[in-house]
Amino acid sequence: MSHFKYHVFFCCNQREPGETCCNNHGASDVRGYAKDRVKALKLAGEGKVRINQAGCLDRCDQGPVLVVYPEAVWYTYVDESDIDEIIDEHLAHGRVVERLRI
Repeated sequence: MSHFKYHVFFCCNQREPGETCCNNHGASDVRGYAKDRVKALKLAGEGKVRINQAGCLDRCDQGPVLVVYPEAVWYTYVDESDIDEIIDEHLAHGRVVERLRI
């Protein structure tokens, strides 16, 4: 059994100026938002959800991106409302958000 039910990795890579990267879309700030919201909903901790920052996940052209394990479901997002939907549907209820899936 995994230590966490869901382990979420946000690509927060910062490339050289002019190169496509997730952090150009505010990925670090959105990761912080997700972490705070998961904690507020009491979904964080052992046997629950862990939100992590990752370096390059090599999908920046489809970014910003995050991946949810253990299912290896990849998502893109535009804003905090997309993150809310991923948290409310996938992390809280186990339902993949198909419209954001890549």
